Amino acid sequence: MSNLGIKKGDKVVIIGGGFAGLQLATTLMKSGLKIILVDKQNHHQFQPLFYQVATGRLEPSSISFPFRKIFQKSKTVDFRMADIISINPVDKKIMTAYDRTITYDHLVIATGCKTNFFGNAQMSDNAFSMKTTQESIDIRNKILFSFEKEIFARPEDKQAWMNIVIVGAGPTGVELSGAFAELKKDVLPKDYHNIDFSKFNIILIEGSKNTLNNMSEESKVASRKYLEDMGVIVKTETLIQSYDGTVAVLNTGEKINTKNVIWAAGVTGNIIEGLEPDDIFKSRYIVDRYNKLKRFDNIYAVGDVAYMETPKYPKGHPQVANVAINQAKNLGKNILKSLKNENSELNEYEYNDMGMMATIGKHKAVVELPFIKFKGPIAWYIWMFLHLMLILSVRNKIIIFFNWAWSYMTKDTSLRIITNINYKKEKVIDK
Repeated sequence: MSNLGIKKGDKVVIIGGGFAGLQLATTLMKSGLKIILVDKQNHHQFQPLFYQVATGRLEPSSISFPFRKIFQKSKTVDFRMADIISINPVDKKIMTAYDRTITYDHLVIATGCKTNFFGNAQMSDNAFSMKTTQESIDIRNKILFSFEKEIFARPEDKQAWMNIVIVGAGPTGVELSGAFAELKKDVLPKDYHNIDFSKFNIILIEGSKNTLNNMSEESKVASRKYLEDMGVIVKTETLIQSYDGTVAVLNTGEKINTKNVIWAAGVTGNIIEGLEPDDIFKSRYIVDRYNKLKRFDNIYAVGDVAYMETPKYPKGHPQVANVAINQAKNLGKNILKSLKNENSELNEYEYNDMGMMATIGKHKAVVELPFIKFKGPIAWYIWMFLHLMLILSVRNKIIIFFNWAWSYMTKDTSLRIITNINYKKEKVIDK
C-alpha cells in the first residue's frame, strides 16, 4: 500500500470515542484535517475501572471525561453526540438514530465491543452487563438496593437478595468478585447492623478450568487462591443455562436463588449496518495491516472491532486496550506521513504484547510482563500505578489517588448513594 489517499482539508469522521477513537483524534489534532468524533455518549469512559464504580469505590465522574472538554482548545476536532445506525459507503455518509446524516471523506470505525450474551435472550433481559459507565452505576444501585430489600423480605426470600452470581472469570469477573468480597468484609457490616453477612455469597462461575484462563498457570492458581481465601465461591467448568430474574440454573443441575446476576463472560464487536458480510468476520471488520477495510480506499477500522491477521497473530489480535491504542497511534502516524507525501515510509501494524495484569484485592494482584511474572503486594502497587497513569486529567488522577488512599487507610468509602433502580431487571419476589 503506497498511499492512504488522505489530503489536507479532508473530513475524517471517527465513530466511537473509546481508547482507539480518542487516541486517533488526539494524534490528528494538528494535522490540518477536519476531524469529527461521533459517540452516543458525550464522554470517554475508562473501562478498566468500571468495576470500581460498580462496587462504590469511585464516582463515575472520576473515570469519565467529556469529549468537548478534552478538545476544548482544538479548532480542528469537533464532537457530535449521536447513535450511528448505518453507513452508506456509496454516498460517503453515515445515518444517525435521529434521521440526520454526517458526510465524510474518510471514515474510521472505532465502535469497540458490547456484551455478548451468546444469543441467550433471557440472560440479556435479566442479567447485568458492565460495558458503560451507566451500566456500572446500575450494578452499584442494584447491589446496594438488595440489602435494603433484604431487611423487609420474607424469611424464605432473604437469601435471594444475598447471592451475587458473576458469570465469567476473566479480569472483569475476578476484579468484581474480589471487590465485592472486600465490601463484604470491611464495609457493609458497618452500614447494616441487622444483616448477617456470613450469608452474603459471591459466586463466580467460569466455563473453563481456571480463573484468568488467558494468563499463565501461576496466575491462574494464584488468582483462584486469592478469591477463595477472600470467601468467593468459585465454580469452574460450569455454565449458567438460564436465569429468569429469580433463579439461576447451572449446567450441573444446581439452582441458585438470586436477584443479582452480572454477566462478564464475553464480548462481540459493535457492527454498524451498511457494509457487506464479506467485510466482516466474527463480528469484526476485516482490515489490512494499515487498518483499512480491503474493499474500500477510505474506510478504516481500529481497536476491538478490527480483525487483522499478522504473522504473530494469524487469528486476529486480542481485544484489549493496548491493541486499540497502538493501532490508533500507528494509523494516525501513517496519516500524518501520507499528508507529507511520505507514503514509502508507512508502517504496517503488529502488536507487541507488553503483558497482562489483574487485581483481586488489597495486596492481591497478578502481573505478567514479557520478562517476568509476579504476584502479591508489589503486583498490586504496579497495577494501581499503571492504571493511575492512564487516567486522562491531572485532576482525576488526584481524585482517584485520594479515594484509593482513603480506602487503603480506613477500609471504607462514602460512595454508597442509591440514585436509581433499573426496574426492567427488577422482579420483586417478596409480596
